[in-house]
Amino acid sequence: MNKKRIYWIFQISGWTLYASVNIFFMLIGQRRIIPETILSFILLGVFFISSTHLFRYFIKKWGWIRINILKIAPQALAAIVLLSAAYVLFEVALLRLFNQFFTEDVFFGLLMNLFAAMILYTVWSMIYFLYRNIESYNKSLKYDAVINEIELNKLKSQLNPHFIFNALNSIRALVDENPAKAKNAITKLSNIMRNSLIMDKNKIISFGEELKTVKDYLDLETIRFEERLKTAMNIHPASTEFQVPPLMVQTLVENGIKHGISKLKNGGEIRIDALVEDSSLIIRIRNSGRYENGRGAGYGISNTIQRLKLIYGPSAYFRISNEDDNFVLTEIRIPKNLQSI
Repeated sequence: MNKKRIYWIFQISGWTLYASVNIFFMLIGQRRIIPETILSFILLGVFFISSTHLFRYFIKKWGWIRINILKIAPQALAAIVLLSAAYVLFEVALLRLFNQFFTEDVFFGLLMNLFAAMILYTVWSMIYFLYRNIESYNKSLKYDAVINEIELNKLKSQLNPHFIFNALNSIRALVDENPAKAKNAITKLSNIMRNSLIMDKNKIISFGEELKTVKDYLDLETIRFEERLKTAMNIHPASTEFQVPPLMVQTLVENGIKHGISKLKNGGEIRIDALVEDSSLIIRIRNSGRYENGRGAGYGISNTIQRLKLIYGPSAYFRISNEDDNFVLTEIRIPKNLQSI
């Protein structure tokens, strides 16, 4: 159902209800049917439909929706007073049309109806402005979601070429030295690329799927580093149910090997721990080496921070620091429920 149809449904049904309630109470109070009075209430309902629709036209024409409500409050109040006065004049015209006598009670009633009309127009205006503000807010959310989607795709597109370049360099080093290991490495790379192609279609995947890619990557790097690279994993069973950005953990593991372990003469160790705490997934990646104020950390960290922010908002947590003199600790907290997806 489009917005125009929704508007007219509420516009007509709302003022029809107003006229019907007035007719109902008139029948209860007078206990008899007065055709002129019933017709008057019907015509007044039509007047409200027409006048509020005209008011809506000028609200859109003057661009009041895009202006802070406090800034246009005096103009809106003046418009409501004018509409209410027009309503009373229309009511006077109906009284003359049906040969009603103007008594003191009638004048008092018209004054009361003026204030009643002001209240009705004010309520209508508040509902209309509230609806349009909510609509504008929803459009803003959709726009932000599209921008986030574009940014996420851009960030993901940076991951694969970078990863492929490093992996091919690793395989190239093995081709002449050990063809059998190079063949095994190509098989591992093929597995990773197959998973990567599937993952690229999603902005999030299960942590269990991400771990498969990480294991293949570590197997590939173990072929290159041999005994210089030691790996360990401690994964809580419930952690695999959480959703994470594709290649996020793999990128951080790659970052730890490239900027930490590969620079150490004797190599080092990389350890991945995953636990569930307070309905959140905690991932801790430890790698041998030193982290010095972000120097030599690679683009993987900034990429990860941006992706976490876009997908989870402030609910996610990222920290990297030196745990001691020999190890760098990267810690990520991911909520069970997503913010922007």
